Amino acid sequence: MPQITLRENKITTYGNLPEIGEKAPYFELVRSDMSKANLNDFKGKRLILNIFPSIDTNVCATSVRNFNERAIKLNNTEVLCISRDLPFALKRFADDEGLDKVTNLSDFRQGDFGKDYGVEMMDGPLEGLLSRVVIVLDEEGKVIHAQQVPDISQEPDYLAALKTLL
Repeated sequence: MPQITLRENKITTYGNLPEIGEKAPYFELVRSDMSKANLNDFKGKRLILNIFPSIDTNVCATSVRNFNERAIKLNNTEVLCISRDLPFALKRFADDEGLDKVTNLSDFRQGDFGKDYGVEMMDGPLEGLLSRVVIVLDEEGKVIHAQQVPDISQEPDYLAALKTLL
């Protein structure tokens, strides 16, 4: 099982990230308006999956702001910000911040996403939440970039993810 840290505390995640070149696992998540969204809804688009523990933490909020700012420059690309936060919290944050270039999705209902993508934390103070990961998919739903941030308190490498879409 992969290990990450929260500062110096070791945390085990559920499994491995999808491999480069692999078809992304199917997912069904909940939008901010409580409607369902699944991988097929974004068919034919390039996707940046910005996965994080909670919108109510500084680094997670920063990643959403960062991807929102950069999303307007990307052709045929959607940024999906995914956590286990309740959809109400994700909507409140987006509305308060004026963020309309990203799609916030929640894994609170079924919890399959965290296991299927290997990002659920199995122990530590954030057990049950999703680790900080960026996965980029091409138009065919294949993984072209995957980064699990080694320490949850750090931001992801935005440029590495975005370079795969140039």
